[in-house]
Amino acid sequence: MEQLLHHLRNLGFTEIESKIMMDLAQHGPAGGYEVAKRLGASRSNVYAAMQRLERQGALQREAGEPIRYKALRPEDLTRLISERVEASLAFVEKELPRPEGEENAFLQMDGDQDVLELAAKRLGEARYEIVVDVWREEAALLRDELAAAERRGVRVLWACEGSEQGLSRTLAWPGWRGTQERKQGGRKFSFVIDRSWCMVGMRGGEMETTAMITAHPVMTELLLNQFSQEMVLFELEQDMGTELEARYGAHFDRIQKEYLSSEPEFHPGNEEPLRAAGGE
Repeated sequence: MEQLLHHLRNLGFTEIESKIMMDLAQHGPAGGYEVAKRLGASRSNVYAAMQRLERQGALQREAGEPIRYKALRPEDLTRLISERVEASLAFVEKELPRPEGEENAFLQMDGDQDVLELAAKRLGEARYEIVVDVWREEAALLRDELAAAERRGVRVLWACEGSEQGLSRTLAWPGWRGTQERKQGGRKFSFVIDRSWCMVGMRGGEMETTAMITAHPVMTELLLNQFSQEMVLFELEQDMGTELEARYGAHFDRIQKEYLSSEPEFHPGNEEPLRAAGGE
């Protein structure tokens, strides 16, 4: 029993709380007077501890008078503790500041509220630049944070897609069966803050909101390069749209079809690899 008491204390319960839970588990439902008598402890301390445990969900209060408490089943207690610990660990991982130069890990985050809250928090911490590549729905949700950043003097660069464009601008990559499947997967979004921290993810559609967060310089550079290329293509399409379409096809599909087929051309064991871009 001493070992069990030790582990309950390690899980955050006080000495008296641990003893009360063990007593009720062993003897069944009881009031504070009975438990205090068995433990040889102050009744006021036992009453206060039982009330704390009830508020935490670690004890159940029975109906009627006098007040009596009963212990949870072991599996219910461990589930309660596990959920509480996991929630605390997730919060600490998200909120605890990282030492300078050590934020190069890739973190996956799921859940619409958590993803949007973290995005809003980091937008509020931006010092000089935010690069935003989002759909209008996500832009509307973070409009206040982006406007506040601009008022602080932060440069905000936008690539905002709407339902009338976006997926229709480019062909679907061979891994997708078509644009309809991509729409079911949701709307992609990305943020690059101060050229050192980025978030890229998917929201909406039939999938849960999920995002990858990192400060790895390679991912940051990839997102910034993609943003730059999108802006170059946008300007070219605005200035030379008719000429570009006549030469390269709608949305450059002639170029893309040259390199992207509907089915992958290379499989393990296939002797002939895909042609390199620009090769013969």
